[in-house]
Amino acid sequence: MLVGCIMLRVCHLNTCGVGVATQDEHLRKRFSGNVEKVINYFTLVAEEIREILAELGYKSLKEIIGKNDLLEVIDDEFAKKFNFEELLYKLDGDNSCQVPSNEPYDQNEYEQEILEELMPTIKDPSTPIVLNKEISNLNRSFGTRISGEIAELYGNAGLPDGTITLNMKGITGQSLGAFMSKGININIEGAGNDYIGKGMNGGNIVISSDKAGKDFSLGGNTCLYGATGGKLYVHGQVGERFAVRNSGATAVVEGTGDHPCEYMTGGTVVILGKTGVNFGAGMTGGRAFVYDCEGGFYEKINPELVEPLRIDTDEWDTEMFELKALIKDYYKKTGSKQAKFILDSWRAEISKFWMVAPRGVKPTILTDKKGE
Repeated sequence: MLVGCIMLRVCHLNTCGVGVATQDEHLRKRFSGNVEKVINYFTLVAEEIREILAELGYKSLKEIIGKNDLLEVIDDEFAKKFNFEELLYKLDGDNSCQVPSNEPYDQNEYEQEILEELMPTIKDPSTPIVLNKEISNLNRSFGTRISGEIAELYGNAGLPDGTITLNMKGITGQSLGAFMSKGININIEGAGNDYIGKGMNGGNIVISSDKAGKDFSLGGNTCLYGATGGKLYVHGQVGERFAVRNSGATAVVEGTGDHPCEYMTGGTVVILGKTGVNFGAGMTGGRAFVYDCEGGFYEKINPELVEPLRIDTDEWDTEMFELKALIKDYYKKTGSKQAKFILDSWRAEISKFWMVAPRGVKPTILTDKKGE
């Protein structure tokens, strides 16, 4: 629940009356939230928790872990419908784990070492740098620490395109390139994991392998979640909930699981293969191009807010040229056989693409034919 939410339960309809869950500029003007209100809210929550703990005779939440004897069933007609006996049963022995839990959080030492090599270039980006490194699934959130340093110095502007290029081999950990800043290129020869490019603001991520293509998975679930910019190319399939809440990034992949482009508000997504169900649920902006060579995609769309359109007519020239340019660039970066086949047979294969966009979208005026 967000600050300002009054539980209208229309988050997916783009009609939020208080301007929280909407891209409608008129409605967004109604949102009155700010940072100070969020801080105040959590401060009040913390104070009330301390008061409740004090009444119970404890100083911290840690002290009451496992103490189910503090729970009691309220005298309410609804509560009488349930049996809480097992929930409230007091086991013999200690009531909480008595051995150390997880090891201390990942100190991200590997990325810190690479950051030290990159710092001279980050401080003086006039000379681009290229590093060749290994990576493993122990290296989580790789690229985030580097991006944080860039954001600290340059803010949202980031670095000039291509200032930092990291060529890496291996299977990455989760959240590769999360919150990535502009000016970084990460090229992975191997495979990714969950959350690739989540919240990314700029830069480029390319994932490819000698075992790649539409029949191989090179990315996990929830990739590109909440991204605001940048570009992601995955030379293979990705998992479920791809590009959820994407508001500005560009992506090309060769297949997805269920719920792709959910709540998407901007950006461009190209899928050169099969998708799962519930495509575009709550999608209020951006565009998705889906290569439906075997048919059946139409039935997988959530039609509440979006509509599928064919673009192989003259009025959609701009969209066709944009799509072709993206596939060309994707092929150049990955060597994808699927992309090459589509490009070599463009006149025939363009008729198999659907463009999914919010209802009522109109063709744009053709101004550039770089994709030709």
